[in-house]
Amino acid sequence: MNSAFKSLILLLGTTMTAMLPGAAWSQTARSYISIVGSSTVYPFATVVAEQFGGTRRFRTPKVEATGSGGGIKLFCSGIGVKYPDIANSSRAIKPAELRDCAAHGVKDVVEVKIGYDGIVLAESVAAPGLKLGLRDVYLALAKQVPDPTGKQALVANTYKTWKDVNPQLPATVIEVLGPPPTSGTRDAFVELAMEGGCESFPWIKAIKEKDEDRFRQICHTIREDGRFIEAGENDNLIVQKLKANAKAVGIFGYSFLEENSDSVKGSLIDGVAPTFENISSGKYPVSRPLFFYVKKAHIGSIPGISEYLQEFTSLKAMGEEGYLADRGLVPLPAAEYKAVSERVRQLVVMPIPG
Repeated sequence: MNSAFKSLILLLGTTMTAMLPGAAWSQTARSYISIVGSSTVYPFATVVAEQFGGTRRFRTPKVEATGSGGGIKLFCSGIGVKYPDIANSSRAIKPAELRDCAAHGVKDVVEVKIGYDGIVLAESVAAPGLKLGLRDVYLALAKQVPDPTGKQALVANTYKTWKDVNPQLPATVIEVLGPPPTSGTRDAFVELAMEGGCESFPWIKAIKEKDEDRFRQICHTIREDGRFIEAGENDNLIVQKLKANAKAVGIFGYSFLEENSDSVKGSLIDGVAPTFENISSGKYPVSRPLFFYVKKAHIGSIPGISEYLQEFTSLKAMGEEGYLADRGLVPLPAAEYKAVSERVRQLVVMPIPG
């Protein structure tokens, strides 16, 4: 057998091995779990990872805060050691993202709902305290707002102070620090807070039934004139900036408010404070569920994924008296927790939208 023929046989063998699903990459599998995604879920996942690494025979998982959208994109990019095993998200995965996953061979995705979080507008404890309505939030931050003269038309947002938005609010300059478009917190904020305030105008609400894309453009587009400042994916950075500026307002998850209650406080929204009780009861108007997504194809090839799922969904972690509740996670109601636990135990995968 000449050397050229040997080289051809070796090349064909390597190519065929690479084509076997899961076979080639599992031979060089990582020895740790790779987790990416939401900065809101990050502290919860980190606590579980540390508990998992400290009490089990597996290495501590690597957890990175990339934002929900960025994390899901990485997660959906493929199967194998180059790609994350788990994506944390502060919103539900979108149908288009599931289709993207499937297009890249990630066809079996398990959804794990871990609890609830409130999105707060927070200030320094030194600030007098804002009492906002959802309409106030929309008018302060939307790129276009209803014509102040009463016409059913939109104009560029020129409001400079909270008093311009609502005469009952202080004449403090609008300066809001918030997450970028890749953040699940940003997605949830525009859907819950901005859209809620937008719908307080009946003529805009009526547009939703006729042209949903136009409605979303009106209600979800945030102003770009410096009143809203994108502060990155790191919620801790927003907390630090609020400490230094008593006139600024920050947008982040309830858990960060809980962790930093000595230096920042939450604004009332429609008269309701962002407390654990108000979020868990559904009374607080700006609350959302939190998730992570697992690549089923990696279970059994990357060591410890099944055991990590067991740890995260255990009562000692996710239960009402669990260690995640101590960190600010609002637990699932008992019936919902039972249903989630059973779905995880059976590794029920999500259907791919048509």
